[in-house]
Amino acid sequence: MEALTRTFGSVRALDGLDLDVPAGTVFGFLGPNGAGKTTTIRLLLGLLEPTSGRATVLGFDTRDGGAEIRERSGALLEHHGLYERLSAEENLAFYARVWRMGGAARLDRIRELLQPLGLWDRRREPVGRWSRGMKQKLAVARALLHRPTLLFLDEPTAGLDPVAAASLRDELGALVQREGVTVFLTTHNLAEAERLCGRVAVIKQGRLRAVGHPDELKARSATRAEISGRGFNEAMLSQVRARPGVVRAELQNGRILLELAESADTAPLVALLVQGGGLVEEVRKDKGSLEDVFLTLMEETR
Repeated sequence: MEALTRTFGSVRALDGLDLDVPAGTVFGFLGPNGAGKTTTIRLLLGLLEPTSGRATVLGFDTRDGGAEIRERSGALLEHHGLYERLSAEENLAFYARVWRMGGAARLDRIRELLQPLGLWDRRREPVGRWSRGMKQKLAVARALLHRPTLLFLDEPTAGLDPVAAASLRDELGALVQREGVTVFLTTHNLAEAERLCGRVAVIKQGRLRAVGHPDELKARSATRAEISGRGFNEAMLSQVRARPGVVRAELQNGRILLELAESADTAPLVALLVQGGGLVEEVRKDKGSLEDVFLTLMEETR
């Protein structure tokens, strides 16, 4: 994507987006509602034309190569695209015929996709009787049916309960790895993105805010630490706050909660508390999550 822009009347849905998605990766495209995520997918599939800028997908310009892009891509967008009166097997057989897959190859491919998803034994049931989670699994199988090079997934776990979302996420990860497909994934579930994606981009109001491996983005955020014990007081807290590298310190229920700069160490803080008469029982330290980074970026760009 090079300065990719799309407007709808006075609304600028996408604003000069420059972005590369490496082949073979699961790429997370993150942003709040209305950030331009779905518009971007539609532009990349050649379903919309950019107002300005350009994008190439699999070597094809989206302005005149949309048919070639869609032929080589799979997509699960807002709707699952399933016929609920048909069985799972009939749904996939229909789409296989659309993709001109022969009889024996068609059945083999359907089994190859449904077995890892735990749907093979229920393949003859009408899809309308299934749970939303099962339908989403089948929709993923539909999108992968023709062995695409690139897979677009727009909020695949939205509306699922935590168990169904975790099941789909795990099985999706395994399928993607086996199929060797590049994935362009939008999601509001940041733990999901952190687990699945080798690279993520964060956008807001159509503009790119950050891009990198989830660990790279997390490294930009403050480190969290918690010192538990007894005898801590406000005087000690003031001394802790004055130490280099301490971004924030609060005394809460006998614990000192900290945000530290990346280079800061907790050992001098523990020594300071002990010298002041505090009894330190436990020290916990961990990096911020991708959610912390996301929320920080949203706050910075208000």
